[in-house]
Amino acid sequence: MRIHLMVADEAAARSLVRLAELFGDGPSVTAGPEPVPDADYIVRLEASETGGAVRGRAELTRRADGQRRLAIHEGAIPEGASAEERRNIVRRTMNRSLLDVLRQETSLEQPWGILTGVRPTKLMHDGLRRGRPRVEIRRMLREEYLVSDGKIALMERIVDRQLAALPDLYELRDEVSVYIGIPFCPTKCAYCTFPAYDINGRQGSVSGFLAGLHEEIRVIGQWLKERGVRITTVYFGGGTPTSITAEEMDALYAEMYRSFPNPDAIREVTVEAGRPDTITPEKLDVLRKWNVDRISINPQSYIQETLDRIGRHHTVEETVEKFRLARRMGMTNINMDLIIGLPGEGPAEFAHSLAETEKLMPESLTIHTLSFKRASEMTRHRGEEKYRVASRDEINAMMDAAVSWTASHGYVPYYLYRQKNILGNLENVGYALPGKESLYNILIIEELQTIVGLGCGATSKWIDPATGEITRLANPKEPRAYIDTYRKYIELKMEALEKWYASRPLAAG
Repeated sequence: MRIHLMVADEAAARSLVRLAELFGDGPSVTAGPEPVPDADYIVRLEASETGGAVRGRAELTRRADGQRRLAIHEGAIPEGASAEERRNIVRRTMNRSLLDVLRQETSLEQPWGILTGVRPTKLMHDGLRRGRPRVEIRRMLREEYLVSDGKIALMERIVDRQLAALPDLYELRDEVSVYIGIPFCPTKCAYCTFPAYDINGRQGSVSGFLAGLHEEIRVIGQWLKERGVRITTVYFGGGTPTSITAEEMDALYAEMYRSFPNPDAIREVTVEAGRPDTITPEKLDVLRKWNVDRISINPQSYIQETLDRIGRHHTVEETVEKFRLARRMGMTNINMDLIIGLPGEGPAEFAHSLAETEKLMPESLTIHTLSFKRASEMTRHRGEEKYRVASRDEINAMMDAAVSWTASHGYVPYYLYRQKNILGNLENVGYALPGKESLYNILIIEELQTIVGLGCGATSKWIDPATGEITRLANPKEPRAYIDTYRKYIELKMEALEKWYASRPLAAG
């Protein structure tokens, strides 16, 4: 199916195209000021301003029979609105009109309305921080963004849980959290686009990478110490951080404790041990030695055929064995991940994975919905029988099962994010037993605190304490490139940190 959007505003066209792509099974969507002859649907989009209001109009024409549909939405422009605010109101009004006319034509409902961004809960946090009443925030989400009542309720539950877990969430802009990227894995999963290189491959030596990472930790840690900047959380991700040896892990955590300011005051240290085939008693001993208080052991699925298909070279039994080993060795905050919509899986297979999870009862469970990421093996071969996925209705049924299962077992949702090309236009939700939430996940998703990224593929996100403006700096993803350039990126981070530090209200006072 091909949809062509007739719109003159190139900037507005980007969000309109993303929205139209949600209708149908991967439709081809183009945009431009002129009609195209071979489109199945042509949607003419216009916006006009009169006084303090904007009117958006979407007229859809079906090529097959010439039938037309029309949707018109209006939006108020507050007095004194800036030029950027006016543009945003115009775009939202056009998006609502487009959503409405495509919904009429396809009968597909979009519970997230016109929201296509990754972090919808940021809208609710922004309203609360500005002192807006909750009833007004709900109205805004419902009327301006066309979000369903069910998704609004989910957002509100998540925001409330986040504020319970981090009561000072809005006051943490003078601190930082640290992400440390370890780029190695035993093998690369078919759905993955994270920096993940075969630890036995030729992309760069592990020892060379770790030497650079130790230096990054020392230099950035010294800068933080000299300026009295506290660290809220530390997160080791990747790749799989437990791919390196127990001795290498021990040396890395020792470097962290020597270099970082007040390491005993860090609220949370998480290590993704996501691949069960990397977990050993020796590595668990190291984690306990350095007070790592949260790990992930990720089954993704309890169907062996699925694991084989997606390139996870471990068994279901190994996942269970390593989870129980971690328990015996004193790990009391374990997260597990499940993915809805993996190839070959439907509601029955997902129900089986939930039943197996019930036998273990991790402290938190993250429910991901499969996303066809652009550079993944799965996306390159999408449509082949090997990677055939469930229907939209089945995906929704699996999400409903996850919501019901977590609620009945005492888990509460505490963070949420969305991705492009996510099945069913749904979401990824982290659930936890109360008090076992990942503080880092809250901070990184809500973008309320600066994150300093160290290691391969790690992105630093600088949050201006006064304006909330975000700037980013990404380290190289490939180990050899990191080894060759890490000192350059240390210098760039130091410059960015100095600028961030100078902008803090405490520094100004």
